[in-house]
Amino acid sequence: MKEQHQYRATIRWTGNKGEGTSNYRAYERSHSISIDNKLTILGSSDPAFRGDRTKHNPEDLLVSSLSACHMLWYLHLCSEAGVIIVDYVDNATGIMIETSNGGGQFAEVILNPIVTVADSSMIDKANELHKKANELCFIANSVNFPVRHNPTSKENND
Repeated sequence: MKEQHQYRATIRWTGNKGEGTSNYRAYERSHSISIDNKLTILGSSDPAFRGDRTKHNPEDLLVSSLSACHMLWYLHLCSEAGVIIVDYVDNATGIMIETSNGGGQFAEVILNPIVTVADSSMIDKANELHKKANELCFIANSVNFPVRHNPTSKENND
């Protein structure tokens, strides 16, 4: 039997400036994202949509979720394969395209992980495991746009 996992979050709008949504400019897009026993995330919309640029927006969080999910699967696969990763940084990017009806959708997300391995003999296997991590990533399997990878692996020189 397949296991099922539930996730809960409370999203609370905090942007009522006293007039509610009486007009498009009368309210802030500010909100909080709360999950039991975790730090609260302050959110807003993208600045292009009247949001606060100092707060996380849903688009940022989607790109971050894809990147983190890939990393966690990748590190797991490396540990099983005997590939010792000593550093991992991903400068992920996403492209969202607005549609004529005012909505939008992501066209793609590109992950750009820079992976440092303990020994140069591990580089080929380290590069190969990105494909498997993408196949297993829960978040990548849940989106309807491509998640591409531009990995770089290098030897630790410390």
